Amino acid sequence: MTLREDYFGYICPKSSLKPSYAIYSLYVSTYQKVSVRVTKLQNMNGNISFPEQLRRGELLNVDCPSREILKRVTSRWGVLVLIALSNETLRFSALRRKIGGVSEKMLAQTLQHLEEDGFIDRTAYPVVPPHVEYSLTPLGKEIQEQVEGLTVWLETNLHRIMEQRQQRSV
Repeated sequence: MTLREDYFGYICPKSSLKPSYAIYSLYVSTYQKVSVRVTKLQNMNGNISFPEQLRRGELLNVDCPSREILKRVTSRWGVLVLIALSNETLRFSALRRKIGGVSEKMLAQTLQHLEEDGFIDRTAYPVVPPHVEYSLTPLGKEIQEQVEGLTVWLETNLHRIMEQRQQRSV
């Protein structure tokens, strides 16, 4: 069987298939429908299979759920939560103190979103007063390492950025 028969035949009738542009649906592990726009039948670099392209999604496609995840991870508080939890498990109040400047509402929302996406584990202990701890999951540790690279670059180049900002505001 050819790639076309394997992956295209059951998605689109062969007669209506336009190889240069087609929209496919794929159900991912969360059972959310993901739309993926495929611009070519063949992968440009040859390293990624067509099924892998479908699983990856397409960040520049407005309907792709990867945009929502990117928004959550790279939000102001999302980045700081991931960095704060990088080496330790923290309770809500300790996390809020460590980050500084975040409201209870925003921290709770951020933690909820990161937990929904599988980046954070929330452990509630059945004691009075309530005791809840937050830590990174293995997936959270992976994304934290990626985000940490960005934060290290920002901190290292802060003086250059501030110089550019000052030059451009004059």
